[in-house]
Amino acid sequence: MRRLPVHLYSTDVISRAGVVSQLRPRPEVLLLDEAEADQAAVAVIISDGIDDQTLRTLRSLRSRYGSALVLVLTQVDDAGLVAAVEHGVAGIVRRSEASADRLVAVIRSAAAGEGVVPPDLLGRLLQQVGALQREVLGPRGLTFSGLAEREVEVLRLVAEGFDTAEIAAKLSYSQRTIKNILHDVTNRLHLRNRCHAVAYALRNGLI
Repeated sequence: MRRLPVHLYSTDVISRAGVVSQLRPRPEVLLLDEAEADQAAVAVIISDGIDDQTLRTLRSLRSRYGSALVLVLTQVDDAGLVAAVEHGVAGIVRRSEASADRLVAVIRSAAAGEGVVPPDLLGRLLQQVGALQREVLGPRGLTFSGLAEREVEVLRLVAEGFDTAEIAAKLSYSQRTIKNILHDVTNRLHLRNRCHAVAYALRNGLI
């Protein structure tokens, strides 16, 4: 079994020692020291909550190392939960639930690119996402993908094989507008061409 390289971050020595004692005996993970942090597949950040310092740590780790991020928290409110997800956190474990088995399961999932959040927190996160879509993005004609509704509709029609003139006719736009929409989407998302844009939209479940 390949041992997953893991690095721990915590300003609280006692909390760090507790997580170390849970993970050190496990054959699934290999705890790295500070000098080896850049080799970690997963970074585990231990904190009381999601405060400014924790968010700075998340930003730094994501930009410097690109490790998958797991948070072990004493408490988390709705704003902190959304902020953690925005900063790329793949897994969240409550400190009260941080058994060795639970920690290893979340670390392995994060390393595999899967997200793991306690069920009640997931429910709260979905409520926040829904509220954001209804109250902020929706009124502006935007979606969580960063695409406006008309951009999604244009990509959907491209995927169905319609050319620029046909799409313009169907949506009652000028051909220039359709070309501009496709140009904006490909530039903003760093896509090569309209085929790449369609592939992106399909892969992300937008069409």
